Amino acid sequence: MSARRTFVLAHDQARNNAARCVMDAPPGFMVVISEPAKKRIQEEKYHAMIGDIARQVEHIGRKWDADDMKRLLIDEFADEMRAAGTPLHHDARVVPSFDGRRIVQLGVQSREFYVKEAAAFIEFLYAFGAAREVRWSEPFSHKN
Repeated sequence: MSARRTFVLAHDQARNNAARCVMDAPPGFMVVISEPAKKRIQEEKYHAMIGDIARQVEHIGRKWDADDMKRLLIDEFADEMRAAGTPLHHDARVVPSFDGRRIVQLGVQSREFYVKEAAAFIEFLYAFGAAREVRWSEPFSHKN
């Protein structure tokens, strides 16, 4: 048996194959059942949207590059998800720096989004952009 097998539980045959693999696994092997990770197309879409926002929206009197804007947007999105009672599965923490003079955010990274979290982030970006009259460079649909 190979060291790693992945099954997408999309139908009964896939479930049966996964169950058979579990029954045949050597002692000490592990099984992890998880939600699907975000799709590449979702990642491409929200990165393009973040780029549009970064080019058009100011925060505290200035524009930010796409990487900095992404961190600001993800923090805002994570806060909205907490307020809605649906925190991200890998929620953030804010802690003081070692010298106590700064605040450091830990935890939230888009690379860890599940499909449904990436879809919610895209919807959040649409709403954020609409409130600030962002013009999207790509004619994206609301399908995630």
